[in-house]
Amino acid sequence: MDSASLLLKIFNTVFPLATIVLVAFLYARVRPTDMSVANRLNISVFVPALIFSIMASKEFHISKYVDLIVATTVVVLGSGLLVWPLCRWLKVSVKTLVPPMMFNNSGNLGIPLILLAFGESALPIALVLFLTENLLHFTVGMYLMNPKTNFINVLKMPMVVATILGLVWSLQGWTLAPAVEVSVSMLGQIAIPLMLFALGVRMTNVDFSQWKLGVISGLICPLSGLIVALIWLWLVDVPSEYVGYLLLFACLPPAVLNYMVAEMYQQEPHKVASIVLIGNLMSIGIVPCVLFYVL
Repeated sequence: MDSASLLLKIFNTVFPLATIVLVAFLYARVRPTDMSVANRLNISVFVPALIFSIMASKEFHISKYVDLIVATTVVVLGSGLLVWPLCRWLKVSVKTLVPPMMFNNSGNLGIPLILLAFGESALPIALVLFLTENLLHFTVGMYLMNPKTNFINVLKMPMVVATILGLVWSLQGWTLAPAVEVSVSMLGQIAIPLMLFALGVRMTNVDFSQWKLGVISGLICPLSGLIVALIWLWLVDVPSEYVGYLLLFACLPPAVLNYMVAEMYQQEPHKVASIVLIGNLMSIGIVPCVLFYVL
């Protein structure tokens, strides 16, 4: 692929994502929008439907993705360990900085990015990355925030239930009736554009009072992920077809969910909001650079 074709491919990948986020941002600026109901529907209905529809399909076999799951886990946990010593230097609480550096935007940004960069066939891989990161967030992440977290509640979450059902369905080799498959698939297709729209609306709340921390963490987040990913790729023989996906995953900005969790536990939510939202703004410049290398 020559340079012109490559740049066009990157533009065609990034532009649709940026456009949806921008439309949502502009709409919410003109007409303040409460996305709480839509976000709850996405987490409770549309994303679980997407998860189950992919995992229950005949083409999905979880055993194919074991190497990718292990590598993703290493990137998430490893980036947290790498950033941990920096908290004292930055004079920031570990609970404020480390979770956003570990748990990236593999849902709102990661799934559509991989889908546009690699095509429809990459959706199961994007979903595996998202599920691995999300399950770690709801277990390790919640434990970091509160060691007394009740993990029984995690098992009741719709996304976790959908993952378990999808896993059982896949391992048993069962198939869905065509009418049911289409219904679940259509519900799941709502999830991805709604994730991007919600991200754009959330951007209207960027808090620039902590801009220095936001900018520093906006660089640390992708850098720590890429360092851990490259070390793992050097040490372990990861299948070559997964290398590009892993590097893209590693450079993603912090997940918006980090802010919601910080708000829930009253863990300096204003600082976490700056880290998350400024990090997502900075990804407009960082992600295309990594995409250029990957493609």
